Amino acid sequence: MNNLKKYIPSESVSLITKWITELNILVKIKKSRSTKLGDFRVNRNDEYHISINNDLNKYAFLITLTHEIAHAFVWEKYKRTVSPHGVEWKNTFKKMMLNFLNSNVFPDDILRVLSNHLKNPKASTANDYNLSSVLKNYDKNQKQTIDEIPDGSVFSTTNGKQFIKIEKLRKRYKCKAIDSKRVYLFNPLAVVALSHNK
Repeated sequence: MNNLKKYIPSESVSLITKWITELNILVKIKKSRSTKLGDFRVNRNDEYHISINNDLNKYAFLITLTHEIAHAFVWEKYKRTVSPHGVEWKNTFKKMMLNFLNSNVFPDDILRVLSNHLKNPKASTANDYNLSSVLKNYDKNQKQTIDEIPDGSVFSTTNGKQFIKIEKLRKRYKCKAIDSKRVYLFNPLAVVALSHNK
């Protein structure tokens, strides 16, 4: 993948390229997906495929790409004998990310929360509110999140479904679907668009 410089900090390119080459991974850049930032797959021929959303800023892209390459290293060693985000993956991802944990790669505000995140990495950076909210500051197009709209607001998600924001529970927002009246819990950083029709 020759155009990595376009997507990740330049100081990280050579090591990322080395890992991709070592495992012969095919990396594809995809249109933004609301359900995931990236993914790792192994096809029938035992070839490794990683896809990453094209709208991630360079810091989020690097973290996501390293996350997925860590899956490839774990698969290479353990196949299906360990859980996808178990201790083997956590240790591998942590060890890989330590190569980038310096101010040549990440700004100080990201470094602080990223160091904390790496103590016990989550299955997705979206599940780490502190890291996600700092990374969001570097997005080119600032998107509105559910955290930023008032309770009682009607909003729509990226798939067009409409909800009413009810209240914050411990870590998530309780919202009710307009059509089905079912209650859903939303990550505070879920991207939404305010609606004007109740």
